[in-house]
Amino acid sequence: MPDGDSVTHWIDRIKEGDSVAAQKLWERYFEKLVRFARRRLDGFPRRVADEEDVAISAFKSFCRAAERGRFPDLADRDGLWRLLLRITGRKAVDLIRYNHRQKRKVQGESVLGVGDSQSPPGIAQVIGDAPTPEFAAAVTDECSRLLDGLEDSELQTVAVAKMDGFTNKEIAEQLDCSVRTVERQLHLIRKKWERELGQ
Repeated sequence: MPDGDSVTHWIDRIKEGDSVAAQKLWERYFEKLVRFARRRLDGFPRRVADEEDVAISAFKSFCRAAERGRFPDLADRDGLWRLLLRITGRKAVDLIRYNHRQKRKVQGESVLGVGDSQSPPGIAQVIGDAPTPEFAAAVTDECSRLLDGLEDSELQTVAVAKMDGFTNKEIAEQLDCSVRTVERQLHLIRKKWERELGQ
């Protein structure tokens, strides 16, 4: 890849407010961020916002923060991908929390009606299978802790890609390595996390 078209080059340019670099990174990462956000919002009702809104908000936040010098050590695509995932994950949790707060504004079960044969009465209408915001935040924090504990940036990239639902073959293609290499890395990740979790 020519230097002018590398992610590292675009990162440097976006820190200087270059809109062309922002567009290049947008084209490269937006669809992946949407897929990641969709998984984080699985089961969450998309009335006001959806996974695309989360990805857009995350990318805008990244661009603004980069221009303000918030990521002076950010220098490569692995670091950028982890950072974008972290921001997107937090935006998804924020959306879930916001929606949860909006539901809490209801002043009592009676305002939900008595229900009919098609829908359950009262509070049962708003209880869902989605995790609570607190649980989602705890999971996000634990994932970040485990990822940071890997220390090796390539292992972190493999772990994030696997959690994001990519197959071993897709990960190998992204990293330009063999499937066997990805399998070995996943084995190392599992062993390390099992030790950390005391399993």
